[in-house]
Amino acid sequence: MDPDDQERQTLADEADRETIKLWRAWRTVHEMCRDRGYELSDDELLIPLDKFRADYSDASGAIDRKKMTTTFKPTDAMLRKYTVPATSKQPDPQPQIGTIWIEFHQDSNIGIKQMRLFAQHVDKHNFYTGMLVTQSSITASALKIVPAVLPIIIETFQESDLLVNITRHELVPKHVLLSPEEKQKLLERYRLKESQLPRIQTGDPVSKYLGLRRGQVVKIIRKSETAGRYASYRWTI
Repeated sequence: MDPDDQERQTLADEADRETIKLWRAWRTVHEMCRDRGYELSDDELLIPLDKFRADYSDASGAIDRKKMTTTFKPTDAMLRKYTVPATSKQPDPQPQIGTIWIEFHQDSNIGIKQMRLFAQHVDKHNFYTGMLVTQSSITASALKIVPAVLPIIIETFQESDLLVNITRHELVPKHVLLSPEEKQKLLERYRLKESQLPRIQTGDPVSKYLGLRRGQVVKIIRKSETAGRYASYRWTI
């Protein structure tokens, strides 16, 4: 193989690896959203590599991250899970969840400018949550500006952290978010305050996967050789 052919083959191999990497990250994001309770069809979730390449490539054959932006709406079940029980003071509580905007950012480095533009887009179009998937880590100063500028939920992930769905690993137990009503029943049953429960950090990988918020309680179901399955609970901090 002459040098020019070898160089072209090397570039083609690199492009193919990049495509596979993005396809895997894209697939994990879709699995994450369905596991949280957003509306996704099997066709959206199980897109094969060839179709992904055809749908999201530019004229050169490289994957265009701008084409990978998408939105998902919560299912009725998800809306119920994020709605506190009605009270006399609040007879018609609204769900604390809504449409999510997901963007794979095309810039290799994300700073304050890109983060501010992303947050403003999420706010302007009335998305409840914005999920930004980046090629590299975001600067600390960029992460700090969002809560200070806008009262919206922004989640960030790196592509490299999404190549494998951690919740599919056999050693990771099933985590199930409790609704506010289920949480209250749990505390009443055991006569506990939420602060007396074992804790899980919002930065925990499974917490991030499920989008857990401070104050929420998650049920963790583990396998047991004697009991079959047993459950424990964690309070998100």
